[in-house]
Amino acid sequence: MPEATVVIWRSHLLPGSETFIRNQGDALSRWRPRYLGAVKVESSIARDTDVIAFPDDARGRAELLGLKLTGRSRRLEAPLARLRPEVVHAHFGGDGWLVSRAAGRLGVPLVITLHGQDVTWRPNLPGLSGVRQRRLLRQAFDRAALIIAVSEFIRGRAVALGADPRKVRVHHTGVPIPPSVPAPDKKWDVVFVGRFVEKKGIDDLVEAVGMLPAALRPRMLFIGTGPLEAATRERAGQLGLDATFLGMQDPGAVSRHLAESKVLVAPSRIASDGDCEGLPTTILEAASVGVPTIATYHSGIPEAVLPGETGLLGAERDRAALADNIRQLLGDDALRARLGARARQHVAEHFDLHQQTRRLEELYDSLAARSLSS
Repeated sequence: MPEATVVIWRSHLLPGSETFIRNQGDALSRWRPRYLGAVKVESSIARDTDVIAFPDDARGRAELLGLKLTGRSRRLEAPLARLRPEVVHAHFGGDGWLVSRAAGRLGVPLVITLHGQDVTWRPNLPGLSGVRQRRLLRQAFDRAALIIAVSEFIRGRAVALGADPRKVRVHHTGVPIPPSVPAPDKKWDVVFVGRFVEKKGIDDLVEAVGMLPAALRPRMLFIGTGPLEAATRERAGQLGLDATFLGMQDPGAVSRHLAESKVLVAPSRIASDGDCEGLPTTILEAASVGVPTIATYHSGIPEAVLPGETGLLGAERDRAALADNIRQLLGDDALRARLGARARQHVAEHFDLHQQTRRLEELYDSLAARSLSS
């Protein structure tokens, strides 16, 4: 029996920060993934086999604008039809709306995964922009056969925005679990991995470390980039912190640097515009190599970081508590080893990429069977 095909849709295919999309698709074993995007993004995880619907020319850009304004595009429907999918899986709510009409015209069930900002920041935009975002989300929810939320928090936001609770299912994407934990020299005390944006709480991390006595200040590694990078570098310099900034790194380098660090710090918070995390993948990646996390009680983080078991948590924006947690975990080797081992066990039991993807394929199976019988 031939493999069934799922088209994985991301309008911008594919930023380097979205390895979770590529990892999940590549982990499919019974379903064949085909990646379809509106435009190509040059990154370390982009591929020549990705199908791009809109050419990078004046006509292509005009047609893409038409899709964004109306939700209709023959330019999108044609490659989608050629790929002959049994299921279309869109990542992020806005992208779900963009492809929802094309999937519907082909009679193909649509899955939408919600990750965070799509149900936190975007629907809360001021004025008519927010009104439009909420309307488009409701349309996408109505057209979807299944809505996947990456955490219980995100599920609650989706339902509050009008999603049918019977359609919304929490499903963790998962990360690869190495068969053994590497034991490299720990070159770094603290590692931060993520975009330099407000919701990541990167300024809270810098200020918290600056509160520590000079003798207790950690060696810090920052991986990522974003609009707050320059300000973060400048403030770290003003405070005299031992901070190294590597910019964007490919997934293999990120995994290596995580393993070389004592703790991951992820002080996420609700941004001033309402933007929230879903569940940061870097927390799961750190746990997979036995590295505990210091984070906050934010969004889906407590589903991955069990306080006192797999890491330490504090309130959002509480820099004093963050500094205390950093001092505690870096100053207690036995505690750090215990939390790291338990973190790896927890992520292997609940966030293993291959186990989670097998469950996703079962969801695809049920949608395809329902589509054939209708």
